[in-house]
Amino acid sequence: MNPIDDDELRTLLPSLRRFALWLSRDAAEADDLVQASLERALSRWSTRRGDASLKAWLFSILHRQFLDQRRRAGRWRRVLAAFGAEPGAAPSAEDTFVARSSLQAFDALATDHRAVLLLVVVEGLPYQDAAHALGVPVGTVMSRLSRARAAYRKLTGDEPGGARLRRIG
Repeated sequence: MNPIDDDELRTLLPSLRRFALWLSRDAAEADDLVQASLERALSRWSTRRGDASLKAWLFSILHRQFLDQRRRAGRWRRVLAAFGAEPGAAPSAEDTFVARSSLQAFDALATDHRAVLLLVVVEGLPYQDAAHALGVPVGTVMSRLSRARAAYRKLTGDEPGGARLRRIG
C-alpha cells in the first residue's frame, strides 16, 4: 500500500471542492462534504487499491458521501451562490447574461447529468475513472454524458434550430 502523499491530496482539493460545490450548491455544505470525504478516505486508506487512480477514488468517495447525505436528509438544499466579478475586470452585460444563463441551464440538469459533465468535461477524468467515481459501468457514463450534453444544449438554445443570442453591430 502506498503511503499517504499530502502534496498529492492538496493538489486535488480544488477539484474536489468544485465537484462538491456543484453537487451541493452551497459553499459551506461543499466544504463539509470535502472534509467528510477526506476523513473517510484517510480512515480507509488501507483499503485503497494501489493501482487505482487517487483522483477517481476520492471523487467516488465524495459522490457516495453526497448521495448518503441526500438520502438521510430526504432532500438537499438548493442554493446558487452569487457570482462576483474579478477586481479590475468588469464583464460586459452580454457576458454576464450568457454566463448566468449557462449556469442556470447547468443548474437545471439532473444531478446525474451534472455529476458526469463535471467529472468528464470539467475535471477531465477518463470515462473509466468517472465510472469508478460514480459507481456505474463505463457504458452508463457514456450514455449519461450524451444525454447530459443534449439536455444542456436544449436548455441553452444551442441545438440546431434553437434560439441563440446574437451580437448586433
